[in-house]
Amino acid sequence: MSAADGDRGRRSDPLLVACALRIEQVALRSAGRGAGHGSTGGHVLLRTGMGPRAAERALGRALERPGMDRAAVLATGFCAGLVPGMHPGDLVVAEETRDPQGIVTCTGSALLAEALARAAPGRTVHRGALTGSDHVVRGQERAQLRATGAIAVDMESAATLWTASRGGGRPVAAVRVIVDAPEHELVRIGTVRGGISAFRVLRAVLPAFHEWHRSLLLPRR
Repeated sequence: MSAADGDRGRRSDPLLVACALRIEQVALRSAGRGAGHGSTGGHVLLRTGMGPRAAERALGRALERPGMDRAAVLATGFCAGLVPGMHPGDLVVAEETRDPQGIVTCTGSALLAEALARAAPGRTVHRGALTGSDHVVRGQERAQLRATGAIAVDMESAATLWTASRGGGRPVAAVRVIVDAPEHELVRIGTVRGGISAFRVLRAVLPAFHEWHRSLLLPRR
């Protein structure tokens, strides 16, 4: 294979964007109308269902499809912030994800954070460890997770990236929009201002995911 052939192969590697909830899927679909799937400007959107086991199963099946063996994987959706001072609509870029299965280091988190700041001006972008849970985290448990060094928690990102990374060499990332935080704990997504704000932010940041994906295809110096 020539260098040109190799470069064409890298450009054809798809981007798989994984979310869990229907409301997250709706936000991303409304943002992505008109994007061409299979091109460097497009993506494959996968709704996994809620919880780590559902995420593992859905992503495993998706990556077995033809043409997905080298796909970059980005987990996204809503999350709970763990650090006082966070607000609904803030963004979290994972530098690593953690759960009982292990730790996954994310790809290009600094560049992704910069792209998100451009896509959602005025929104705070936090970078740090994103931890996984198999249930909705409330009250004192939030403080306990913060004591481990994590800045946010959700139910699917860690399981998604762990499954994606098992083959080795695949770019992975996680971006979450805070829907509740220590001083802004919510009961249900979408019924209060914080949920609506998070929905709008998620709908706005899809271009940043594409920018991150394109950066992976540039020649390494």
